[in-house]
Amino acid sequence: MTHLLVQGASGRLGQIIFHLAQQSDAWQVTASEKGGSLEPLVATTEVSIDVSVPEASVQIASLCARYAKPLVIGTTGHSDAQMKSIDTAAVTCPVLVAPNFSVGVNLLFWLTRETAKILGEAFDAEVIEMHHKLKKDAPSGTAKRIAEILADARSTVYEDAVRHGRQGMVGQRTPREIGVHAVRGGNVVGEHTVVFAGEGERIELIHRAASRETFAHGALRAAQWLVGQAPGRYDMENLLDLK
Repeated sequence: MTHLLVQGASGRLGQIIFHLAQQSDAWQVTASEKGGSLEPLVATTEVSIDVSVPEASVQIASLCARYAKPLVIGTTGHSDAQMKSIDTAAVTCPVLVAPNFSVGVNLLFWLTRETAKILGEAFDAEVIEMHHKLKKDAPSGTAKRIAEILADARSTVYEDAVRHGRQGMVGQRTPREIGVHAVRGGNVVGEHTVVFAGEGERIELIHRAASRETFAHGALRAAQWLVGQAPGRYDMENLLDLK
């Protein structure tokens, strides 16, 4: 058995990860509790999964670095400063950061990159995401990652290229512009569409998630893979050998 710590086990995804780990002979699982001391849990575990909030991600990353313990982060909405702290932790322990643990979504990332390279700026790129009405951050971490891939393929940066929705007299669309649009409603688990619109034709790459168990299985697969890896920053594309 591998001793697993789940931070954020009271959340939607965290509950499912914890339950699946409990049901498996491969894991001995512990959940961190609000107000409890996190350090002794990290010190005695073999790998941790964080699906909590950005501030808590930074805390557990620092502890995992101190004890050289692998960490999988599925939390989204980190600031640049918080991501720098996580990258600093990855110098001394393996850290896998994934805005989405779905195998299908990570294939979508790869397809987005390859499609953008082939089509070039002759096709306008837009990203549309839809999630349940209780989701707090926008755009989703997955949508942001897709936009980052598109920006990189076009030799620009996310902050310069992205337009979050459009309102008023925004002017003509520029070739390097990347629209990102967040839709919220109902109990939608997650849907992401990448649109490549050219003159007279359009290509759409779509991923729809019907169950959070998809993400939970992916998170546990990531944790198992990360044990034994060298210190560094990893993602699901490393795990799936899509690099």
